[in-house]
Parts: sequence; C-alpha cells; structure tokens
Amino acid sequence: MASNFDLYVERRHTDSDKWHKYEGKEIIPLWVADSDFISPPAVIDALQKRVAHGVFGYGYPSPELSDVFIQRMQQLYQWEVKPEWLVFLPGLVCGLNLSVRALTTPEQGTIAPHPIYPPFMKSARLANRNQVSAPIKLQGKRWVLDLEATEQQLSGNEKLLMLCNPHNPGGTIYRHNELLDQLDFAQRHNLIVCSDEIHCDLLLEEGLEHIPFASLSEDASQRSITLMAPSKTFNIAGLGASIAVIPNANLRNRFIEARMGIVPNVDILAYVAATAAYKDGEQWLADQLDYLRGNRDLVMEKINTIPGLKLMPVEATYLAWIDASELAVNNPHAFFEEAGVGLSPGSDFGNPSFVRLNFACHRDLLAQALERMADAVANLPTTA
Repeated sequence: MASNFDLYVERRHTDSDKWHKYEGKEIIPLWVADSDFISPPAVIDALQKRVAHGVFGYGYPSPELSDVFIQRMQQLYQWEVKPEWLVFLPGLVCGLNLSVRALTTPEQGTIAPHPIYPPFMKSARLANRNQVSAPIKLQGKRWVLDLEATEQQLSGNEKLLMLCNPHNPGGTIYRHNELLDQLDFAQRHNLIVCSDEIHCDLLLEEGLEHIPFASLSEDASQRSITLMAPSKTFNIAGLGASIAVIPNANLRNRFIEARMGIVPNVDILAYVAATAAYKDGEQWLADQLDYLRGNRDLVMEKINTIPGLKLMPVEATYLAWIDASELAVNNPHAFFEEAGVGLSPGSDFGNPSFVRLNFACHRDLLAQALERMADAVANLPTTA
C-alpha cells in the first residue's frame, strides 16, 4: 500500500521536541532534523507486536538486526561487513563523542568540516580537544571540503579526521574521487577517520550513489569508524538505534572501552524498530524519496526567487542550507522566526549568515512557510 506523505499528522502535545519549541506560538517549525511523516507500517506493526508481549527487560544486540544490516551493506555498496565489526549505540551523536575521546589524547587534535552539524564541534570542546576547522567551499554549485586550505592549518598533532557524507548542512554527496582525496589526506597525516553517514539513504539526486568511506580500500577500512542509523531514513530518531562499523580490532576495543559505564545499551523497542525498518521499509523509503524530491524542488524554486536568499542544489538529506548573507537583516534566523518560520540558525553550524530549513513535512505546510518567508522579505523597508 502506498504511503500518504500528504497526510497531515498533528504533532503538537505529543512530546515532540520539534513542535514543542514553538508551542503556543504561530511559528511553523522547520528546524531540527526529524520528519513529520508517519513511520513505515512495518515498523509500527513490529512495535505493536513487541509491546503486546508485555515484558520489557534488558535487551541485547539483535542478531537479526546485524544480519539485515550486513546484507544491506553488501546489496547497496558491495561492502562486506563482518558481525564483529558492529557496535550498537543509542544514538549517533554519542558515537561522535566516543570517537574523539577514545581515539585521541588531550594533546592530540581533531579535524572537522566547517560549517558542520553542531555535535562535531561540541564533541571536541566537551573532550577538551583542539579542533581544526576544515572549510567547506562552494565548487560550482556544490559544497565540498577544501583539503588544501585545511592542510595549511595543521600543527602535526591532529589524530582524528571527522567527515560527514552526505554533508550536513549542504546536502553534498561526495564522489569517488573526492573520497579518495580524503583518504589520501588521512594517509599522509596518519589520521583515523570517523565518517558520519547517517543521511546515506536520503539521496535525492537520481543517478548519484553513496559510497561508504570504509569501502574505498583495506587501508580506509582499517583506519575508520563509520556511523550509520535508520533514524533519519525512517523517522525513528526517538527510538535511538545507531551502528558504528569498526573493522580495526584495536580501534573497536578502545571505542567500546570508552563507552563502558557511560553510554547505555540500545533499548529493545529501538532494536525492533530498526530491524523492521531495514527489513521491510524499502518501498516506503522509495515513496518518501519521491515526495522529498518534490519538496526539495519547491524549496529550490521558491527560495531562489526571494531577493537576498540563495540555495544551491540539495543532492541529499531533507535539509536546505540557505545563504542569507545578502539579506538586509542582522540576524536571518531571528528575522524569519519573527515572520512565523522556525529555522535552524546558521550560527549553530558555524556561519550566522545562513539558515537551515527542514523540508521533510507536509507540502502544504512547507508552501505556507515559504510564503511567509517571501512576504517577510518583500516587506523589508527599502533604503533610499
């Protein structure tokens, strides 16, 4: 049965972080990266069956989840993953933090793209590690990592290169040659690589493919931690189940040791949801991608007609990285919030001249938000 992504689902008063932020205010929330879509029927059915059992004691990593994930990696990427490589986590953000703490010493630094998803920066700051900002530059109409500019900043004490593919924000899907350049950079500077690939299933530009960093070569595999999850793909972020793929036994043991007594195990309902999503969610995902492409195209068309705003093509994710640097306002996030649209402030990612818009929502709601943005800009006072 085809999923109806045009169905409006009321999320107010449902413990939704996204909607609670603006509770009681006439502001459309298009900020944090979860979608407003009902999760796949297979996920809901599996959860209902598990809840009906009625006993919710401690769980353990699901062999079935391991199997379906390994099969998925082989089918999508021809990447042969072994069960012992998998470390299950209750969220991807803790994987970023564990990577920093387990794989660097206080004297060693990290390298992360900039602008970037905020936990990349916070993971270094919370661990008291220095972080080199690897600039993301506009190349053609794509946001890509500028390794040449990054190289000029290195002190020689860096140990961990943190990557994000597809990139958040910006939506870039890195090509094979670009990933090889990143691998070469890591080899020349003797870096371990932590690759956040949580958005790898949300590919909007048809004809492009996701390539896991670790699948590039045996060397890439042995120096890397790959972080993946079904959470963004199938809208089950509130049921935290993420996967760290760590082929190198030494790196894996250090990672596991760093989590002991601090990071809890994945809960049983999260295992159930993740397994069902990966097993039986493919048609739902295909339908969602079609809907998101329509939303992406609407956002691209509308934003690029608003004076002072620019949006480059979004290859992946449901997140639009909007350049408001030419808008005659001091704070674009506050400006659009005042106009009734709640976006993510670019300052959280490292550039206050941008805002990030989440278009994984009902299309009519999205159109309403875009109209509010256009009207707000049209009503700005003109200078003589």
